[in-house]
Amino acid sequence: MPEIRRICVLGSTGSIGTQALDIAARNPDLFRVVGLSAGSGRLAELARQVVAFDVEVVGVPDAASEQALRAAIDALAAGRSVHIVSGPDASARVAAWDAHTVVNGVAGAAGLGATLAALEAGSVLALANKESLIIGGSLVKAVARPGQIVPVDSEHSALAQCLLSGAPREVRRLVLTASGGPFRGWTQEQLHGVTVEQALAHPTWSMGPLVTVNSATLVNKGLEVIEAHLLFDVPFAAIDVVVHPQSIVHSMVEFVDGSTIAQASPPDMRIPIAWGMAFPHRVPDAAPALDWSRAASWQFEPLDEAAFPAVHWARVAGGAGGTAPAVFNAADEAAVAAFLAGAIAFPAIVETIARVLQEHLDGAGRGAGASWVDGNAVALADVHAADAWARTRAQELIAGDGFHATDTGG
Repeated sequence: MPEIRRICVLGSTGSIGTQALDIAARNPDLFRVVGLSAGSGRLAELARQVVAFDVEVVGVPDAASEQALRAAIDALAAGRSVHIVSGPDASARVAAWDAHTVVNGVAGAAGLGATLAALEAGSVLALANKESLIIGGSLVKAVARPGQIVPVDSEHSALAQCLLSGAPREVRRLVLTASGGPFRGWTQEQLHGVTVEQALAHPTWSMGPLVTVNSATLVNKGLEVIEAHLLFDVPFAAIDVVVHPQSIVHSMVEFVDGSTIAQASPPDMRIPIAWGMAFPHRVPDAAPALDWSRAASWQFEPLDEAAFPAVHWARVAGGAGGTAPAVFNAADEAAVAAFLAGAIAFPAIVETIARVLQEHLDGAGRGAGASWVDGNAVALADVHAADAWARTRAQELIAGDGFHATDTGG
């Protein structure tokens, strides 16, 4: 890397953000953190980050958070000057700052505005917020220039690295690996008794609650199938999912000559994050490598789509395109929130998604955003309307407005 890169980290107090900052702190000759954004939940931590990295701009979601952050910064370093932006578009405003690379670690659909802002500003987008690409679809791809989006998800980072081994015409299929989550091998009947504590106990990864529950339902893997299709322009029929509980092989690419190239490393997100920050270079010692002096066994098995139908419904949404992926994602976020609050059983998360998605595609919904808009005609307003409708409809179903688990299938 010829010069120090200016980096903005969005969602800086979350799992992705804190690990990105760890990489930056250990490599001051490679990275200069100039912008941060975060929610209101960990403002003391955000203030420590602002002071430690001496950032130029920081974004928070509202005026009350701005006031509290200023007080926290003053308590740590009186007189420290930093530009603070606040409001629902704060992350997007930070993403538009003068930076080489923007790490988007915002959780959920809220990251779309920041993704578009970073791309429109011409920055490289190290994308951990898969939802923004999934729900934005053709809108995001229309703004991004070739090579401007570098995936940070471990699976898509692995695929991107493996794809360097051949030409696009030589690719036969992509193989996404899934840990299987904490309920690998469980039956549909057993899943009805899952508790929140069990769903949040992922066997290999440490993540936020939304992504952790999505990993347990395999919704996250469904989202990743859509993301892989959009990132690499590979048809859904050529994207497979295989369960690999050790989470060592992060994904694979099969080529037309019968070769399969895999990317393997310990389950440590600092490796794909560092590759996203330094792309196309590698950061020395971003995280410990595999220890090949120790005996180990790697296991691979097919996905049980009867017990875990989320990938099926993601393929339905991704195949429809347009506003359907936004509905899939929004219904999931609403259903996960309800599960975490104790309002629904674990299997009802995917059942809710399926019902809302079916209504959207069948034109059976009610109100603005209810009807599917295809990818050739979709506008940002359509995505926002579909997102809002899906959240409301999911909440109606959860509250008992016509929801029946046996109505879904898949």
